[in-house]
Amino acid sequence: MESALLIIRLVLAGVFGVAGIAKLFDRDGSRRSAVDFGVPVAAAVVFAIALPILEILIALSLVFVQVSWFGALGSAALLACFSIGMLVRMAKGEAPDCHCFGQLHGEPVSVKSLVRNVVLFILTLILVVFGRAEQGIDLTQMDSGLFQTLTALIGFGFLTAIIVFLAKLSAQQREVLTRLEMLEVLGRDGGTVKRDEAGSPHDGLPIGAFLPSFALRNDGDELVMTDTIGIGRPALLFFVSPSCTPCKAVVPKINEWADELREILDVIYVSSGSVEDNKAVFGESGQRTFLRQNTREFADAMNAKWTPSAVFVDRNGKIASHVAAGDNAIAELVEMVRSADVEEPFVHFTLVNGPNAHSHFEVGSEVPDFEIKSIDGETVSKSGLGGQNALITFWSPTCPHCKHIAEELRSWDSSKGDDEPRLVLFSDGEVEVHRELGIKSPIVIDKDYTIAGKIGMHGTPSAILIDEHGRYASEIAIGAPNIWALLGRKVERNSAK
Repeated sequence: MESALLIIRLVLAGVFGVAGIAKLFDRDGSRRSAVDFGVPVAAAVVFAIALPILEILIALSLVFVQVSWFGALGSAALLACFSIGMLVRMAKGEAPDCHCFGQLHGEPVSVKSLVRNVVLFILTLILVVFGRAEQGIDLTQMDSGLFQTLTALIGFGFLTAIIVFLAKLSAQQREVLTRLEMLEVLGRDGGTVKRDEAGSPHDGLPIGAFLPSFALRNDGDELVMTDTIGIGRPALLFFVSPSCTPCKAVVPKINEWADELREILDVIYVSSGSVEDNKAVFGESGQRTFLRQNTREFADAMNAKWTPSAVFVDRNGKIASHVAAGDNAIAELVEMVRSADVEEPFVHFTLVNGPNAHSHFEVGSEVPDFEIKSIDGETVSKSGLGGQNALITFWSPTCPHCKHIAEELRSWDSSKGDDEPRLVLFSDGEVEVHRELGIKSPIVIDKDYTIAGKIGMHGTPSAILIDEHGRYASEIAIGAPNIWALLGRKVERNSAK
């Protein structure tokens, strides 16, 4: 048993030693990781230095039997704290970068990292339970044969760590070479074409909107309705063009992703031009589906006006990511998809610079409680909307873009089916002005938009979808085209700004 305790001590010493040294060499990453785990920004700089020093001290104490029990106590405390922190973040649906014990680099928190911590915690408990007097063989009292064996094992472990580190370094170098090759292609072939009318690369439809309905042709010249994409099986749409130079450079990566992700989703190229032109640039379909537009009708309706770009569609056929434009953003989106359970309700992926970066609520989260009277005296509340989807629309009589959408809302409200969302209109101003709108559904005069701001309003006209359980089912949709996209209805994009 003494030999086993010695091995446990040395394993833990190696794990904490590697973790501490890695953190010291990546203090910026350690600081960011600390902030992600809830450490105040002001304290994160000190924490990023103090923690690795503590880990190295624990590693050294575990080597020497005289103080190894105290090292075991310290390691158990650290492992318990980090495991609890992981559980809290995972319960919130977050995956901060974790510079975990025994790692040479950071990686997002996952079940794998939690299990690793639990195993290490069990090993520390074994040392703690055996007490100060029973910590295994003293290295200073070992016979020469055992010492040589131990030295060989340590050398083997050190060599393995070097090989793993070099493998990761090689992978990073390959990524750099790929980027350099892409830049070389762009420089040689003329780079991207400036399109002043394209707008921001991330100006896509809001998360929670339906895919616009178009009939596109696949490789077999069969018509495929775009509003059937994602129904029952998630999909990744890649908007490309055979005349797009950056698209040619990113094709090998997209093909790799298609092979890797084919078990969990469909990979679909949305392009234009002839079948022959697309095959010449992108190759045979393989694990991908090719859909061809006449020009750019579907991409423009999606507001995906840049190529290459990508959008994730959930298993309900709804848009579940911002538009990722360019190879870096696409790779970021794919990495998020790869790390997620794409079958989860409300699964979605947001970009830092996405169209709703200003949003203060999360899709799938609970709508705050509210209660207010409509202009007809009806009580409008979160609980009163239970059991039915609702389109909460924010309107203003002084908004130049609101007049036209009021006519459209009145028409839809009078003809919509029982299975369509209930309409609630939040506004401000005189009651009579709103009675003249002729909308049968509840209209709420919310002075200074106090409640509207609380539940997600961002300008007028705008709207959000709430599901039958009182949860946000979409991002805020700003402007008539985006509002109607939440309902799967099409309007021209020039009808509102």
